[in-house]
Amino acid sequence: MKILLLEDDLLLSEIIVEHLEYYNHIVTPIYNGIEAENLLFEEKFDLLLLDANVPLLNGFELLKSLRDTGNKTPAIFITSMDTSKDVLEGFERGANDYLKKPFEMIELKARIDNIKRHFKIDDERLIKISENISYDFAKYILHINSKEEKLSKKEGEFLSYFLHNRTKVISTDELMVNIWSYDTAPTSATIRTYIKNLRRLLGEEMITTIRGVGYLFN
Repeated sequence: MKILLLEDDLLLSEIIVEHLEYYNHIVTPIYNGIEAENLLFEEKFDLLLLDANVPLLNGFELLKSLRDTGNKTPAIFITSMDTSKDVLEGFERGANDYLKKPFEMIELKARIDNIKRHFKIDDERLIKISENISYDFAKYILHINSKEEKLSKKEGEFLSYFLHNRTKVISTDELMVNIWSYDTAPTSATIRTYIKNLRRLLGEEMITTIRGVGYLFN
């Protein structure tokens, strides 16, 4: 699943991202409500994980705004606001579930799996890239003609991000933010190396460089 995580506690955010990526979800961490709102106007997600008490625009107001504009993406609140009034407000704003902090990661996974079943969100584990190339998201394996090419975890994350954002021009900054954690950001040269490796496997024509803007996966 493609998940947006709105959580301003950096340590907790990193723990959640690591846990969910272990189960092959693609997670975009965001740290304030305005940034989340702006991103949601540009991209589609399968699930929203929202802390309520975040800077600039709180999670309750964000979800209400999304529902008012017709965005029906399933949403789970993960928050320390744990009174009955808070829970009621969360559901009134359009939440599909409400998880009080502190919580165990296994419980978060159970809630996400329940949303997935309820909304019939498919696993798209194997996706066809071209006539002779397909990609296994779970195992980071490219099937090229009759051969298999095992990608590194980072190469797999790179390709997964491109495939989930096909037809969209992706900047170097966006790749840095969504594929690396905030404290391990790579250099532009590292990004170019990963692009070069993917082109070698997929073909030069699969990734177009838009000079001064970013990359487009064809």
